[in-house]
Amino acid sequence: MSVNLQSAPATVRDSAPARREGPRKARGLPRVGALFVSPYVLFLVVVFAVPLVYTVWISFHRFYFTAPGTDVDSPWVGLSNYKDVFTDPVVGRAFLNIVIFLVINVPLTVGVSLVLATALNAKIRGRAFFRAAFYLPYVTASVALVAVWQFLFGSDGFVNHLLGSHAPDPSWLVNSHLAMPMIAVFVTWKQLGFFVMLYLASLQNVGKELYEASAMDGAGRVRQFFSVTVPGVRPATTLVVIYAIITGANLFSEPYLLTGGGGPDHASTSPVLLMYQKGIEQGHPDFAAALGVVLVAFVMVVSLAARKLTERDN
Repeated sequence: MSVNLQSAPATVRDSAPARREGPRKARGLPRVGALFVSPYVLFLVVVFAVPLVYTVWISFHRFYFTAPGTDVDSPWVGLSNYKDVFTDPVVGRAFLNIVIFLVINVPLTVGVSLVLATALNAKIRGRAFFRAAFYLPYVTASVALVAVWQFLFGSDGFVNHLLGSHAPDPSWLVNSHLAMPMIAVFVTWKQLGFFVMLYLASLQNVGKELYEASAMDGAGRVRQFFSVTVPGVRPATTLVVIYAIITGANLFSEPYLLTGGGGPDHASTSPVLLMYQKGIEQGHPDFAAALGVVLVAFVMVVSLAARKLTERDN
């Protein structure tokens, strides 16, 4: 049945153009969204995608750093660089160091930051001061923090003076068994404020009625923490775990500054630090590129496994 708009009421005639313009406006929204997203996409392509693709290309060639304008061949060598990576004992030690770091750092980061965030979320005196105090190391330069850490845990440091004859020998940062655990504790302390802020933001979405209901059922503070708080902040926990894994896998400045470049005897060498040593100091960027590709694959596998583990009850 056809409708004559000329004879229809004015409201019908006036609404007809609006209905025709609706889909047109809806079609324009994705274009506006793409316009706003395009600068970040361009940033990702230029800063991440292009260097990653170039790194993969280098890893399959014999590559040398040369002066601009110098014509030097980069022959295809296939998997030769990857063979060198997997047969180098220092590489294996570097990945073992990262595993030790993650085993210490990730649970410590999640546990301590969640407990502190829960405490700082309560109505306590001086809450703003404590929040700023825990966040301060995160925004402080690493060099300054390393100086403080060496003052505390150096061979002639403050902690050794307190322990006296009970101090470890060799000392903390030059001990092959303690160097990487100390770096893990240092990084945990340095970045704790950032993760506390993440958990504080997530705690705002946990309803107070859940705590009230659990209290009426007779649950104490500890039971409420494990039954209400921990499940309520699980998405934040997934983010914290993945971010901590990525940060730990990219460890560079801490072993470089604290232990003098990965000592003693490569006990604190990280893959990224080894990439710098092999690629820049020793002039083997092809080896460093292959190691970087292996590290990316390692981080992806570990991050996906951690995500599955933290989200298994969702």
